[in-house]
Amino acid sequence: MRSIELLAPAKNKQTAIAAINYGCDALYIGAPDFSARKNAANSIEDLREIVIYAHKFNVKVYVAVNTIIEDAEIDSVKKLIETLYEIGIDAIIVQDMAILELSVKKEIPPIPIHASTQCDNRNLQKIKFFQQIGLPRVILAREMSLNQIKEICSQTDLEIEVFVHGALCVSYSGQCYMSCSIGGRSANRGECAQSCRKKYTLIDNDGKIIAKNLYLLSLKDFNASKHLKTMIDFGVKSFKIEGRLKDENYVKNIVAFYRKEIDKYAQKTSSGKIFFDFEPDVNKSFNRGFTDYFLEQRKDCFNFATPKSLGEKLGKVTAVGKDYFELNSKVNSQDGLCYFIEGELRGCLVNKVLGNKIYPNKMDKFDKDMIIYRNYDADFEKKLSNSKTCRKLGVSFLYNEKILHVKDEDGNETAMEIDSKEIPQNPDKMKEVFITQLKKTGESDFYVTKVEINGCLPFMRISEINNIRREILDKLMEERLSNYERDIQSPILYKKFPENNLDYKFNIHNRQARNFYEKCGCSIKEMSYEKMRPKNVELMRTKHCLKYAFKKCKSSDKLFLIDEKGKKYQLVFDCKNCEMAVIG
Repeated sequence: MRSIELLAPAKNKQTAIAAINYGCDALYIGAPDFSARKNAANSIEDLREIVIYAHKFNVKVYVAVNTIIEDAEIDSVKKLIETLYEIGIDAIIVQDMAILELSVKKEIPPIPIHASTQCDNRNLQKIKFFQQIGLPRVILAREMSLNQIKEICSQTDLEIEVFVHGALCVSYSGQCYMSCSIGGRSANRGECAQSCRKKYTLIDNDGKIIAKNLYLLSLKDFNASKHLKTMIDFGVKSFKIEGRLKDENYVKNIVAFYRKEIDKYAQKTSSGKIFFDFEPDVNKSFNRGFTDYFLEQRKDCFNFATPKSLGEKLGKVTAVGKDYFELNSKVNSQDGLCYFIEGELRGCLVNKVLGNKIYPNKMDKFDKDMIIYRNYDADFEKKLSNSKTCRKLGVSFLYNEKILHVKDEDGNETAMEIDSKEIPQNPDKMKEVFITQLKKTGESDFYVTKVEINGCLPFMRISEINNIRREILDKLMEERLSNYERDIQSPILYKKFPENNLDYKFNIHNRQARNFYEKCGCSIKEMSYEKMRPKNVELMRTKHCLKYAFKKCKSSDKLFLIDEKGKKYQLVFDCKNCEMAVIG
């Protein structure tokens, strides 16, 4: 079986530890600065502790340094990367080519560099470029089809990382300038204002309203779980879960689900056994409804009704009483339910349940056949919060001629002498006690797979055996951590970039990035949108198409979006590639 990496998001230290315990092979997280999720920053000290815990299980830690950088920030970025390397971070995820320029000039340590999806990685030529210059990994755009993923995997030697679950940006990543255009908050600087989750009205050239006050740019959430085996067979290396702003319970549930799914087809890249005490269910965590996006064929990937979580669909109301409604689904008190009334999402809490009768905390306009969703399963959330799921490393003990040996599942080993000359009165009983106490690994990071005793044991009190066990397992963990091997970034080279004339959409925000592109044979026509703030340009390009959504593919009508403040955006359609651009 191939070894496949499950890559989990982490908002903070607590969530990172949960991601490790529940089965990830690697996690990605933000540093104090320069992360595309500005609200998910972490201190260096927390990152240091996460690295130590992760490396116990051969779990890798990647840090997102994936914003575009001001000239005045270059020295700060260099210092940050030096610090990340010193504390043992396994790789950085970058968008700004300035970091590649710094690597070429050896102004940063040889930490592996992954090309972020913010680099707009959606064609084979660009991905081959990243391979030629020496990067070990590229994170593909979410919009890629299975055929495109297969082609890229077959024609490159890079590690290919793909998203498999979580929120979808409606725009190609790195190509959205809506937030900056509207309020000066740059998504490429980690300050996305979530313009795609706002209401819009769609009109034609004559002002005729096609759709009014709907979430026309809001997409469902990604769920590629049924395509895992196919992508494994293609050669995908890493499956990535989106969600650096999600809470700990979300990470526990989604990581556990994908751990179990991937284990059906491939091996972990990390170590240890996960001891689950619950059954994961992706429908019970935050979701806007699921889509597999464009992996197979164009489908309805949008959810115009709401950008909020729907959770799991329970069914239709079968009857309505004075202070209750009936539903043929299992519901518990304190559950959160939601439903649509006159096109608006509303919700209630369940006060009590008697048979099929549900008594909410407020009686809304419930009607027979109304569809009810559960976006908060109180029992499931409690189960996640109280879960004792843990990760432990398998070890075997061997006692031979006064020496106790221990070896872990990865072949790390150590030994210690048992210095006791007292002969037990009952050797068989002593052996039984010794084995029993060695197996009591308790809250440690180990579980015992085998204990072999050769020869006679000396007499030892239970407290002495426990001390021996703790001491030798501590030594083994020191050995594991000292044997942990980090990858090193190979020298970055200048190679011909597949395009010549670069405009604002290449997000060139500083002199170092400009230098890099020029040395790769490019002519820089424009610096970044954030520098230029041009008017009447493409603010967003997306494979979500409103012509398709409203069955107007063959229409020649011009269409426009109007936001809640009355600002008008022209829509331009590239029907050959089935793409839509928002102009403003």
